[in-house]
Amino acid sequence: MGDRRAQDVKENGPHLAPTAPNPAEQVECSGIPNGDSGSAPTTSLYKKRWAIVFLFSSYSLSNAYQWIQYGIISNIIVKFYTVEAFAVDWLSMIYMLTYIPFIFPVTWLLDKKGLRVTALVANALNCAGTWIKVASAKPELFWVTMVGQLLSSLAQVFILGMPARLASVWFGADEVSTACSIGVFGNQMGIAIGFLVPPILVPNVDDVTELAYHIRIMFYISAGVATFIFVLVLIVFQERPELPPTQAQAQARSIQPDEYSYMASILRLLRNKPFMLLVVSYGLNVGCFYAISTLLNRMIIEHYPGEEVNAGRIGLTIVIAGMAGSLICGIWLDKTKTYKQTTLVVYVLSLVGMLVYAFTLNLGHLWVVFVTAGVLGFFMTGYLPLGFEFAVELTYPESEGTSSGLLNCSAQIFGIIFTIAQGKIIDKWGTLAGNIFLCIFLLIGTAMTGLIKSDLRRQKANQQTEVQTVSKIRADLEGGVSPPEILKEGKL
Repeated sequence: MGDRRAQDVKENGPHLAPTAPNPAEQVECSGIPNGDSGSAPTTSLYKKRWAIVFLFSSYSLSNAYQWIQYGIISNIIVKFYTVEAFAVDWLSMIYMLTYIPFIFPVTWLLDKKGLRVTALVANALNCAGTWIKVASAKPELFWVTMVGQLLSSLAQVFILGMPARLASVWFGADEVSTACSIGVFGNQMGIAIGFLVPPILVPNVDDVTELAYHIRIMFYISAGVATFIFVLVLIVFQERPELPPTQAQAQARSIQPDEYSYMASILRLLRNKPFMLLVVSYGLNVGCFYAISTLLNRMIIEHYPGEEVNAGRIGLTIVIAGMAGSLICGIWLDKTKTYKQTTLVVYVLSLVGMLVYAFTLNLGHLWVVFVTAGVLGFFMTGYLPLGFEFAVELTYPESEGTSSGLLNCSAQIFGIIFTIAQGKIIDKWGTLAGNIFLCIFLLIGTAMTGLIKSDLRRQKANQQTEVQTVSKIRADLEGGVSPPEILKEGKL
């Protein structure tokens, strides 16, 4: 028993487990009750945290699926609605465009109203968008499908910046990066399904009536899934656990609402040089990913005519490999805390993967494209949770939603620029020139990542609290207070 307690103290710091509000849900408690003014606050982990993060991943999946469902069958959508390819590209880019002006009011709402309200608004918008699209499955109703996509894109603003915030609010210090990766995982899974399913559900047929039928089926499926998830969020999703999971989160909770200024927080972030370097480098990397995803159908069809289904499978390969990369990177960060080193290595390998993909796309062998796309996706998509978690470390105790929002805002801006520019370059000079264009900016982003000063503020906050707690207990022992008395007073 003594060995077990010694190991517990070693791993979690000295603590006395309090009586939890819901013992059936509680997994672990640590820290010291607040009654001692010199001690750390009580912390606790709850089993429900896993249900919360997986539910978030589910509605993020539903929303991300809708982002790419048009782009991967863009040639079919062009034919059905009789519009230009550039108009179909805007069905993807509208996700990026709406994010830019709305991210600041949404992060303000997240800070003021919390996770549950943000989740409910996100799902209401997402659900409404899917049902409007059901009504747009007619050749003359392209504007209706654009309205539906607009609502879905607004829902995305309430989703993209949430993983880091949700992980910090619900998860312990040694699992927060893994939890953030799971949140990102759901978004990537949605993109993967968006690459795979539409080419299967909507075959490239000439009969407009048959095509409308298949498109309507695709829309009904996404609407049904979005509605089901919305109901689950209403019933299950919770604002936060009663007790904080970490000392850093306990300190964040101690800040009174009247002490916090959203605009002051934004200004502090903009003056944080390491963070601003990360904002730009993150935007360059993720903007490249958005451009590749949006234009993938055009690039594959140019070299492999009639391969719409395989274009979707290549996109699926990119994202599935990226999901594996995300989870591996998240687990690695929790184990090593090497934020800058891992981010830089993954960025360099993203550049290498992009170069290999660019120079092998036109070889005439689809299996080569599958392999190179998988390598590219593993590192480029695996970078996403690294950026979120590195940002939280650099900006603590600022709101995770605000720092993530700025990262995503940068990604949307570069995503629009890169998608339009690469599309024009492909039209004029071909896919190789378009992909080299992206490689140049990935090289710039790699250099910027190398310049980031690694100031891990959240780690320091957790470590400082643990050191203070252990020091106080040691001082009590040296002052003649016996271990039984310390236990009785709730100090160990």
